[in-house]
Amino acid sequence: MTRYADIPKPIRSGIVVVDPDRGTPQRIIVLQFNPDTLERSLAPQSAGDSGDAGGGGTGGGDRNEALRLKGPAQETWKFTAEIDATDQFEIAAPDGIHPQLATLEMLVQPTTAQLRAAGRLAQNGTIEISPIEMPLTLFTWGSKRVMPVRLTELSVNESAFDVNLNPIRASLSIGMKILTVSDLPAGHRGADLYLAHLAQKERLAAAAPGGGLSALGLSGTNALSGRG
Repeated sequence: MTRYADIPKPIRSGIVVVDPDRGTPQRIIVLQFNPDTLERSLAPQSAGDSGDAGGGGTGGGDRNEALRLKGPAQETWKFTAEIDATDQFEIAAPDGIHPQLATLEMLVQPTTAQLRAAGRLAQNGTIEISPIEMPLTLFTWGSKRVMPVRLTELSVNESAFDVNLNPIRASLSIGMKILTVSDLPAGHRGADLYLAHLAQKERLAAAAPGGGLSALGLSGTNALSGRG
């Protein structure tokens, strides 16, 4: 008989906020439920994407650049996360799910200390104040998908409340952009993490089974050489 203790616990997806200098986790956000679906979009950074190459065709750019890439593809993720305090009766929740929502919202907000520091600089007559730098954020979806990201969308739909009007159930639409070596300065820890993520993709691609030309209705290499 299978005991409940023998059933492996599912791996949760989540977000890790990392100190970019030390590489140590500052906060770990474990999603209560794994999203049912993920929407991913990849847009290649082609070198010759604009204008007509001439010659009477309808090409989209310089024909010498048709197969060249300027850098890694721009990849975005979208998914819906659910938070439900009623599913965790064993955990005290005097504030409902306010803490969980605030944790996610602070991923796109500067801290009060950072804002006050910027305000002091302005009062002291600093002409140019650098934009506030946020911690490095990683999104994890199992051990094979760990990547640096920037949140681009956070939409909250609160659907149930307790007697004190604390939210106790909500769904969150989360959008994020994968940060690549094109987005981060050289030597940044996030750039190294992106390269590790891309290397994982390369290993998985190498493990995929190959096919044969016959499956495509082709025979011999002449079919691909342009010679009949």
